[in-house]
Amino acid sequence: MLRGGKVLRYSCLKVFGLFFLTVILCLGCATSRQLKSGDLLFVGLPVDYASSDKEMSGAIAEATGEENAVNYIHVAIVEVDEQGKLWIVDATTNRGVDRHPMDTTLSDFRLKDGSYPVIDLYRLRNSHKAAQFAQQARQFCGQPYDLYFLPDNGAMYCSELVYESYVTKRGRHLFMTVPMNFKSADGTYPIYWINLFERIGQPIPQGVPGTNPNDMAKARNLKKIRNSKLLPQ
Repeated sequence: MLRGGKVLRYSCLKVFGLFFLTVILCLGCATSRQLKSGDLLFVGLPVDYASSDKEMSGAIAEATGEENAVNYIHVAIVEVDEQGKLWIVDATTNRGVDRHPMDTTLSDFRLKDGSYPVIDLYRLRNSHKAAQFAQQARQFCGQPYDLYFLPDNGAMYCSELVYESYVTKRGRHLFMTVPMNFKSADGTYPIYWINLFERIGQPIPQGVPGTNPNDMAKARNLKKIRNSKLLPQ
């Protein structure tokens, strides 16, 4: 899930919040003409948000951040039903793998200060089977969130769900795994990860093959959908 990178500190969270509030509201009222089943929703934080080791989002941002970048700390699968209603299938710590309305996800990721994170949408470049992959994700609903970040253990973290759902009938995964990294830019583990894995009695799975939202967003078979194209016409 995680990959290393340098975290810069700057204070722009509220600026992001004001701008992306408009984007989020537009996403909430978008129709199936703008969004398609199988699109991927990436939730991101400005790099300076990794200021608290007490939050998983901060720990993820510390380990996956890059210079002058927004850190994606979550990825979710979009599904559009026959009535045009927007649904999300994703894996979160509070719900495990679950299918719920888009509005629920937007509410879940509202930040503590009332602002909103970055919301970006990506689409498969060859998307004719994207709806099939979204349907495949639903088979994992009910599984718990994978706090161990290990493969094939009956639980899922967010990008693992995408990895295991976007698989062809021949068993080919559309996304690749990478060695996971839980360390900050200075080579140390954020205290969040130390406390978490001590609590569950497992070693930190540093280097274990896995996935993370930041690397997934860079996949060549994905293209970013500009926010302006998501606005109702």
